[in-house]
Amino acid sequence: MSSVALTSRSAAFSAVREQVYMIFPNDLNSNETVFGGLIMAHMDRYAAVVADRHAGGVCVTVSVDAVHFMAPARKGDVLVFAASVNRAWNTSLEVGVRVEAECIGSTVRRHILSAYLTFVAVDGNGKPRPVPPLTTEGYSEQRRFEEAQFRRNTRLKHAEDIRALRSRV
Repeated sequence: MSSVALTSRSAAFSAVREQVYMIFPNDLNSNETVFGGLIMAHMDRYAAVVADRHAGGVCVTVSVDAVHFMAPARKGDVLVFAASVNRAWNTSLEVGVRVEAECIGSTVRRHILSAYLTFVAVDGNGKPRPVPPLTTEGYSEQRRFEEAQFRRNTRLKHAEDIRALRSRV
């Protein structure tokens, strides 16, 4: 790994805001709601754009945490995606994604999904490489920054507990 100090970046530097996707009949399940996997695929793509921008190169998804479907998206809705970096560590970073649904002809939006994705920046050989630190601006970004560390600690503890359990079996 390089010992070169990286210049800190703000969440705004790499954020994706107001990325839209219009729902069509082939996006619906038999309940006339949008397939969750379709939303998740778009979410991963937009989060990857954010991670790549922040890291200044290719990042790969290593985990998706806390995908919460709050409400369904339906025929006639437009999905509105927003994503930004919540925290950056040595070679990894967390990107938060929020998805809203807006009924065509209305400006009313419903919060339908939130999720947190962890990415690792990789070099040309597929090996982890350093990412720039994140500079927070304002209360909301600082809150997300602190919450990201909590989620990371929980992920690491969970992985440790699973390894310990498997070593006993």
